[in-house]
Amino acid sequence: MPEAYQDKIDLEARKRGINIMNGTFSKLLESLESGKELKLVIPKRTLTNTIFDPEKGILKLGVSKLERRFLDMNEARRFMQTLVMASIIYRALIENEYPTIRDLYYRGKHTIVYRDLEGKHREENTWDEQAESDAVLRDLEVMLGLLREDLMILSKEKGKVVGNMRIRSGNDVIDLSKLGHGAYAIESTPDLIEFLDVDAEFVLVVEKDAVFQQLHRVGFWQKYKSILVTGAGQPDRATRRFVRRLNEELGLPVYVLTDSDPYGWYIYSVFKVGSIQLSYESERLATPKAKFLGVSMSDIFGHGRKKPYLTDEERRNYIIKAKELDIRRAKELMKYSWFQTNLWKREIDMFLDKKAKLEIEALASKGLRFLAFQYLPEKIQTHDWIE
Repeated sequence: MPEAYQDKIDLEARKRGINIMNGTFSKLLESLESGKELKLVIPKRTLTNTIFDPEKGILKLGVSKLERRFLDMNEARRFMQTLVMASIIYRALIENEYPTIRDLYYRGKHTIVYRDLEGKHREENTWDEQAESDAVLRDLEVMLGLLREDLMILSKEKGKVVGNMRIRSGNDVIDLSKLGHGAYAIESTPDLIEFLDVDAEFVLVVEKDAVFQQLHRVGFWQKYKSILVTGAGQPDRATRRFVRRLNEELGLPVYVLTDSDPYGWYIYSVFKVGSIQLSYESERLATPKAKFLGVSMSDIFGHGRKKPYLTDEERRNYIIKAKELDIRRAKELMKYSWFQTNLWKREIDMFLDKKAKLEIEALASKGLRFLAFQYLPEKIQTHDWIE
């Protein structure tokens, strides 16, 4: 590959972002020059406009849109904020910069001084808190049909990956199998990563970073030819996109390992169908074919002919009593259509009946080798998962 290969990918992404922004905001300029009303049309990012597409198996935005009008007193401030944010991002694309979301907040934060219709001196901040600028950024994403990563906006790297795989990032080739006890931090622009070659049969996504490290050090990915990934809790966008690419482009099955509680189940669903708050991202970030490997309630208590992985004594020692907050969260999950399959109904019903939860580490307490070399491979080999 030529030395500037990755730079070409970067340049192409910038050109695409610039062209889309030009096309979108040139319409606004045309309206201004022709004396027409200035308005922005933006898909609604609301719960009522979030739908589950059963055919694609993901959450996505519906067809409802809002119109943000310049001459509407209720919308004028948000209209101004949108243009301020767009101008900052556009300039950064042209000048080959990589702003963070915090940079965007500060670059756009200033006070506008003006006089109202009665001649009184007024001051108005473009935005006060980062929550405001973040919301404006999300509006721009849905309006442009681009993720912030497509616009070269960086965020904190959270996810990690290790395995028998080589990638190109920038001008460097990185062997993910030769990182010692460490792992590769998934960059916040995962589409700029090129997959060179991979020798793996599946992807295991682990909720917790500590368990990821344990499995890495004990050699799980080497023994079972897998790519090991963690989102270190609730996954960031880059980790979700990276996992999606592993499944979509390389055809690798994806299994997810979380705690046996409603919060672990929701982390799995974020990987699989997307998140409710950011449903406009799901088309590119969700992995609809991802499978929930465990820890399941039937792993703890057994079900039918399936024997539990824990003895009576181990259950007494390891189980954590569910709190009222856990129970409320489980009941919320039951309302989501993607949790209304027979297996998920059984899982949640068992949780509500037993009022018990279990962390992944409880299985590791039986011995790390039990978790890595018995529990996980046995679950995969017997297809003991939930979709």
